[in-house]
Amino acid sequence: MKKQLFFLLAGCTYALNALSQENYEIQVYGSETVAPKTTMLELHSNYTFGGSLVGNGVFPTHHMFHETIEITHGFSENFEIGFYFFNAIGSGGRTNYVGSHIRPRIRIPEKWHWPVGVSLSVEGGYQKLQYSEDDWTLEIRPIVDKTFGRLYLAFNPTLDKSLHGMNSKNGYTFSPNVKASYSASKVWALGFEYYGSLGELFKFVPAQEQEHQIFGVADLNVSPDWEINFGYGLGFTKATDNNIAKLILGYRIK
Repeated sequence: MKKQLFFLLAGCTYALNALSQENYEIQVYGSETVAPKTTMLELHSNYTFGGSLVGNGVFPTHHMFHETIEITHGFSENFEIGFYFFNAIGSGGRTNYVGSHIRPRIRIPEKWHWPVGVSLSVEGGYQKLQYSEDDWTLEIRPIVDKTFGRLYLAFNPTLDKSLHGMNSKNGYTFSPNVKASYSASKVWALGFEYYGSLGELFKFVPAQEQEHQIFGVADLNVSPDWEINFGYGLGFTKATDNNIAKLILGYRIK
């Protein structure tokens, strides 16, 4: 456990992520980590129908596909490391490999008998400046979740920091994510996911400069080896991309 905590804290100081998830990985994390000696392969796909058109020399997200390959390996019952490979597909020279990220994560052991699931991930990485205002950035993501019968709740009070780029002089940005879903059957769970970005911690920007998205989502439980999540999201401020369709396909290799 001490070794795992050391590697996680080391990830804080040697940061490799983009400032907030942007549209490459639209997901609210649960506290559970990948089982030991198991590798999770995931494809995150989404299409932005109503994205940005111009902004600070960054390619517009309007009518763009984002395709992310995520590979996560479980090293113990409470520790995993994930790797991301971001890609963009769009007209006007926007199709390209975008960047790579690394994400160690540790969780509170079940034997501690906490009333909620708790884990902490530190994600860092590089992203080309054509696709982001900041190329080297850090994300610190506490994760809390709880199941009440058929109801599942998850909260990710995320902190984002630019290490190099246009926003590097700013402090940590508060980007809360929330998920609530209800298991309608053994196969289907229906619910919503919220993604926000409010500005610097304790120094929020005006409402229309904040980002607020809500996705109606469904989780399909066809097998313990598969993870399937899809949904459609709307933005509620001028600063937020709007009308996004997303799909996550994951498979566990043991």
